[in-house]
Amino acid sequence: MELYFIRHTSVAVAPGICYGSSDVALSPTFAQEAEGVAERLSGIAFDHVFSSPLTRAVELARYCGHGQPTIDSRVSEVDYGRWEMQPYDQIPPEEIQPWYDNWRYVRPPDGESFHDQYLRVSDFINQVKRHEWERVAVFCHGGVLLCAAIYAGQLQFDQEYNIHFPYGGVLTISI
Repeated sequence: MELYFIRHTSVAVAPGICYGSSDVALSPTFAQEAEGVAERLSGIAFDHVFSSPLTRAVELARYCGHGQPTIDSRVSEVDYGRWEMQPYDQIPPEEIQPWYDNWRYVRPPDGESFHDQYLRVSDFINQVKRHEWERVAVFCHGGVLLCAAIYAGQLQFDQEYNIHFPYGGVLTISI
């Protein structure tokens, strides 16, 4: 089975703002960016299509011709809890420094760690691979692509931020 993890297009969030699981507005360049993604995916027949519940993923799935993707919250971006939509430089240093020191395992207040996200993405992949599908599309987020790459052995846990998946980027894994 091949899973195509497709990162959403850019969003209308100012630089320096912490956002993950917030349902933020699409960028004014959405249609142009989405057209490029649709072109990259054209000619690929998917047996099933999933999407994060966040608008930026659902709308890209729809633009790419998948009007009714199966919504699955396990492929949402990491939840930064109380930090969501806050400027990073306004998060109290005593809160954010432990996360900077060990973001892989430290949870923001009322949020989740990268490892928490990895566990839910792994659970999603484990469930999907029980099916007889050949090709599956997953419209999701950058953190999910990192988790999928680690799951597939393409990255190690100490390499996850050595790679950057661009907006509209596609990661294909075979399971």
